[in-house]
Amino acid sequence: MQDYAASLTQYKRLKTRAVNVGGLLIGDFNPIRLQTMTTTDTMDTEGTVAQTIRCIEAGAELVRITAPSKKEAENLLLIKNELNRRGYHVPLVADIHFTPNAAEIAARIIEKVRVNPGNYVDKKKFEQIDYTDAEYLEEIERIRERFTPLVKICKEYGTAMRIGTNHGSLSDRIMSRYGDTHIGMVESAMEFLRIARDQNYHNIVLSMKASNPQVMVQAYRLLTSTMYNEFGECYPLHLGVTEAGDGEDGRVKSAVGMGTLLEDGIGDTVRVSLTEEPELEIPVCRDLVKRYTHACDREEEVPFTGSPIVLRSTPTFTVDNMGTGHVPVVIADLSKLPEITPVSLERIGYTYDAATDKWSISDTAADYVFTGKEPLGFALPGMLKVITWPAYWMLATDKTKYFPLFSDTEYLETTEKSDTINFVMVDCFNEADRDKDLAYLETLGRDKTAVLCLNSTNTNAMQSVRRMYSVLAEKQVGNPTILMTGSSWATADEHLIHYATEAGALLLDGHGNGVCFGMKQEAYDAFAASFSQETLNGRNYNTNTSIEQFVNATAFSILQATRTRISKTEYISCPSCGRTLFDLQETTAKIRSRTHHLKGVKIAIMGCIVNGPGEMADADFGYVGSGVGKITLYKGKDVVKKGVDSEIAVDELIALLKENGAWVEPSTQPQTA
Repeated sequence: MQDYAASLTQYKRLKTRAVNVGGLLIGDFNPIRLQTMTTTDTMDTEGTVAQTIRCIEAGAELVRITAPSKKEAENLLLIKNELNRRGYHVPLVADIHFTPNAAEIAARIIEKVRVNPGNYVDKKKFEQIDYTDAEYLEEIERIRERFTPLVKICKEYGTAMRIGTNHGSLSDRIMSRYGDTHIGMVESAMEFLRIARDQNYHNIVLSMKASNPQVMVQAYRLLTSTMYNEFGECYPLHLGVTEAGDGEDGRVKSAVGMGTLLEDGIGDTVRVSLTEEPELEIPVCRDLVKRYTHACDREEEVPFTGSPIVLRSTPTFTVDNMGTGHVPVVIADLSKLPEITPVSLERIGYTYDAATDKWSISDTAADYVFTGKEPLGFALPGMLKVITWPAYWMLATDKTKYFPLFSDTEYLETTEKSDTINFVMVDCFNEADRDKDLAYLETLGRDKTAVLCLNSTNTNAMQSVRRMYSVLAEKQVGNPTILMTGSSWATADEHLIHYATEAGALLLDGHGNGVCFGMKQEAYDAFAASFSQETLNGRNYNTNTSIEQFVNATAFSILQATRTRISKTEYISCPSCGRTLFDLQETTAKIRSRTHHLKGVKIAIMGCIVNGPGEMADADFGYVGSGVGKITLYKGKDVVKKGVDSEIAVDELIALLKENGAWVEPSTQPQTA
């Protein structure tokens, strides 16, 4: 089975059916809709109404509310009536897990219900069961019997439905046949979709959520081709990276996954799952989709065939620490600084101690710096290297620490080159390249010192660079490549989302041996004028954060989110909802403060059992609410301790990490060079 995008070489939005959610149209080239989910107790009518209004006023076009049982489903009527009385008529969505009768009640009241195939009817006890074909079909018939009444109610009342598969909550039946894979996710949803279509019910949106952006992207791409191949059409898609977390990490992970798909032309409505107040999700959603305002123009009706995603299969050769077998390098752009001093390097992970004459190096220290200036007037840390323009490189006395950056034409014409590393800018299919002879790439491919720095100024920059990778593969050019991504946006979130979308989309597909993020001078100046600690309110930065530190941290976060370079602890935390059994934001902050130094360890923090062992399938350790004031601790999917008092649960989590060899004492001194 093959993963597909609408187009590999240009931006093209996937055509989907139009779905009506209380008068709001989703799909069929309508605007990409923004939504979020309340975190209040659904039985708290006033609190839920107030929070819903805050979300609507922030720009939410749909608001989801949990309905874990019949009483909450029934209370949706009071919530809806009170919202209408106050003049708010945004469609509401009932979030259903485990309880078909709650879904059937909600479908008669509000505009949309969300069901999760993994736990709506199917069993999820994390047991391995070998099903014969007959037993498997018998289970599907049981699902048909239990699910069809909801379909008929939705059809009768004009209620929309989201069939929302989650990677971590696949049923035992699906897991037994397909494993913990994106293929199983797609099949889980398709079973429910086929039942709905048999009832001639089509008011359906689908989702394929996972906390791992790579799995999530694979699942959505496969779903689009599966739907089209089976039905000759695609239903609208709701995008989301589940349990993305908070602060910068949550935004980066969401942008990597959702941005990749939006660049593919996939996605009709979005929700960013942050462990923050729900109204704070909407500006991030808006920043994600505003890049695609042109996507609402109806395109010429053409058959969808899709394009197979070409993953990087040809190994690159190695140039120093770049290429196959090495993690992607990070190049920090310091060229906008009026002067570069040892203090400047603190912004990118290097700290100098004059008393000992030693540099300390963090796990998120850049590998190279681009200065665009004359050689620096001080000795560099042992691991750090400098890239600059050829004229300045020639002035450097230590050619083992300084390397030139050429344009492609300049490089082919010059005789003054480095003996070891030469960085060569390659503009990917810009306007001037339409008739350009690309044979020069083969010449570069024979040069074992050349590192290709790929960039594009096209509106569809990601597709232009992706197209270049196809050309490089066709010409069997095996040079290491650096993804050069510039931003002309204004705010911290806009820059972050831009980098995560354009570079993350390529990294997820196995392209790129390094990244370099920059800004045009006017964008840098504008950002610098408005940049302050308040700019990063609620983020995981210290008080002296600079633009360079922000961009460097973003680069490492993107590499972490794409699983290409692990440099810090990863937190898989759900966004909270009415089912949450403790203060999720406070607890996440507490766990982060105690464990942030555990490089490569994945810790899941889940509000309740719905987002428990299944949703944290990708985590090493889990902290899950199991009752009021009670926590269950997991190692992988296995329960280790039940009923732990929340007052001591964080300490018990630390003890669990220690027992399993995952703990190291926090170091006050980073490594030195």
